[in-house]
Amino acid sequence: MTDFNIRQEVLDRPVWNALSGRQGALAIGDDEVRRFDPAIGPFGAARTNTARHLDLLADLSGSGEFWTVEKEAVPPPSGAVIIRSAECLQMVASRVTEDSRRFSFSELGESDAAEMLALATLTAPGPFLAGTWRLGGFVGIRDRGRLVAMAGERLKPGRFTEVSGVCTHPDHRGRGYAAFLMRTVATRILDRGERPFLHSYADNTGAIALYEALGFRPHQRVTATVMRARK
Repeated sequence: MTDFNIRQEVLDRPVWNALSGRQGALAIGDDEVRRFDPAIGPFGAARTNTARHLDLLADLSGSGEFWTVEKEAVPPPSGAVIIRSAECLQMVASRVTEDSRRFSFSELGESDAAEMLALATLTAPGPFLAGTWRLGGFVGIRDRGRLVAMAGERLKPGRFTEVSGVCTHPDHRGRGYAAFLMRTVATRILDRGERPFLHSYADNTGAIALYEALGFRPHQRVTATVMRARK
């Protein structure tokens, strides 16, 4: 517990601390700028948010979009334009609440990648690409063989792991699938001696209420920024 209290500053710059740490093998770049392999996700970060480093990040991302998540808003580099920016609430759980509802679920991986992408494309839980399954920890619920709900892991800064990719097919909502899968993922993270966290748009009061019911508590506000390199 003490380790988490001391090292919570890794959440101020979760992308950089993930890509320069445990998830370095999934990144491209160098000691100054890094981003996920473009097939996995759009998140990237610079060692410092100076104009020079941010221009290098724009160069690394080429013509595609790149996302940053920072405690402090990132100024637009000269080599890129801001497409959109939003304030997010970062939430952390030290325990997960219990619920008596149980559902049959399965582990998801490479063989499920096409179905995972199709479900995420339909429901838009956040950036989800063909290789996002490689971030790991994904579990899902099927109905008559079809994937109808899933949740998994994303950023892994320090000893924190983000719960993400949570989505349910519109025809299967209201049954408690999302909450159950989030509890499953978060409990596994805790069992590994890590701390689960997540991000929600700060004005999404409904989602925040659900996450609080699961045991997540507000930690701080961060800014998510989507940029594209200037052509």
